[in-house]
Amino acid sequence: MSSPSPRRDFSWKLFLGELAVYAVLLFIYFQLVLHYWANWLKDVFDHDKRSYATVAILLMVGQAVGLEMVSSILFGLFKLGRK
Repeated sequence: MSSPSPRRDFSWKLFLGELAVYAVLLFIYFQLVLHYWANWLKDVFDHDKRSYATVAILLMVGQAVGLEMVSSILFGLFKLGRK
């Protein structure tokens, strides 16, 4: 019978720090998208729903990848990275 895998310690401090970083970055991203792309996104939505759906999915994927990259860099700089 194999022994259970070692459980990683859950750190509330790390979790809350990461949550705060994501919240700030998400707010900045949201404001930038609304400020610079709102009219263009509205035009795409009005003229071609399929293109809008594609753009929306690409924005979501880009946001996820971008936030992960930025948070990894920030946590690496402050040596709070995940083990």
